[in-house]
Amino acid sequence: MSSKLWEKNISVNSDVETYTVGLDREMDLYLAPYDVLGSMAHITMLESIGLLDKTELDALIAELQNIYEEIQNGKFIIEPDVEDVHSQVELMLTRRLGDIGKKIHSGRSRNDQVLLDLKLFMRSKIEEVAIAVKRLFDALIRQSNRYADVLLPGYTHLQVAMPSSFGLWFGAYAESLSDDLTVLRSAYTVVDRNPLGSAAGYGSSFPLNRAMTTTLLGFSTMAYNVVYAQMGRGKTERIVAQALASVAATVGKLAFDACMFSSQNFGFIKLAPEYTTGSSIMPHKKNPDVFELTRAKANKLQALPYEITLITNNLPSGYFRDLQLIKESFLPAFDMLIDILVMTERMISEIEVNKNILEDSRYDYMFSVEEVNRLAVNGMPFRDAYKKVGLDIESGNFSPNKDICHTHAGSIGNLCNEDIENLFNSILDSFNFSNYHAAFNNLLSR
Repeated sequence: MSSKLWEKNISVNSDVETYTVGLDREMDLYLAPYDVLGSMAHITMLESIGLLDKTELDALIAELQNIYEEIQNGKFIIEPDVEDVHSQVELMLTRRLGDIGKKIHSGRSRNDQVLLDLKLFMRSKIEEVAIAVKRLFDALIRQSNRYADVLLPGYTHLQVAMPSSFGLWFGAYAESLSDDLTVLRSAYTVVDRNPLGSAAGYGSSFPLNRAMTTTLLGFSTMAYNVVYAQMGRGKTERIVAQALASVAATVGKLAFDACMFSSQNFGFIKLAPEYTTGSSIMPHKKNPDVFELTRAKANKLQALPYEITLITNNLPSGYFRDLQLIKESFLPAFDMLIDILVMTERMISEIEVNKNILEDSRYDYMFSVEEVNRLAVNGMPFRDAYKKVGLDIESGNFSPNKDICHTHAGSIGNLCNEDIENLFNSILDSFNFSNYHAAFNNLLSR
């Protein structure tokens, strides 16, 4: 049989094929298990509306389960003359079962098939990202609690400003991840809608039961309008990329801080030796290469939404081949972010904190506001207190009192880490990943 679902009597020029297929075969390996799961749900629905009989369905399900196992064991390939994962799966079924394999595409287009695969892939990968975010979050909270009382300078305009603490520094990034998780949860809501049955974007004359495939695949709901289901291609990836970029922005800023704070001019932290590299000429060097690469990779991920926007921005409704190119940057982005999160969690867990930073007199002025506040508490008008302390500093008569007492919510003495943990965990619990796991288990255990 032809290796192309659409090929009839004329073979495509080989140069055109190479140009149009591009990296699709490699990218489709990311989607292979989800293509099989989507086909299982689709043919189960086809049997329910009379387009397959029970014997055919049982044979197809059994063989699709075999293909799924081959994928999980790394034995699945997309053959060189086969266009994509959809063609490969159908070809394998036809080789093994004969004409029954040709029936699985009824009521379906590669347009809704790839869109379904992408959504199932995104849903699973968002879970992996959320788990990795959780591990980094936990490491940050542990370090925040561990070093809650160790002070360090806070900065505005990169000038020494006011007292901060390692409790605040670590905890700030933990809470930032809570907001990032909220954005990721919103993206998950967009992903968790079933496009199957939209076909090429205009539905089908077959009486497809879209509610059934929605349930079989563990989606919370369907993408109702078939035209919009296809319009969601590209838009969905952009929304998810924005969520990934949000996480990356937090980690990138943390990496910048870590590089700066570990330099000799700051000396606030020491990185574990196994996470630094040396110089070929300077024997004293311990370079923060891992955090520097983390920062660069985080910046690369933040460019992804804009890349997707530029590919899709001038497209009208309907499907266009332009969308294929999104895969090349988008599909690997999840693993890149997960690698960043895993490595950052390890480094944060091993950071050694300098507990004697404030012995250096260059940080004395960060206590100026504390002195202004003490004078104000004792009855001096704030503006007069501000002026007095300013004049003392200019005349060299300022002597810092380093005993501070911050008690309000979210301050040095009241980090609110338990509240931040509760916030994060409530967002994480709201994903309800167990819904789609149960659906997949049902399909695979038939």
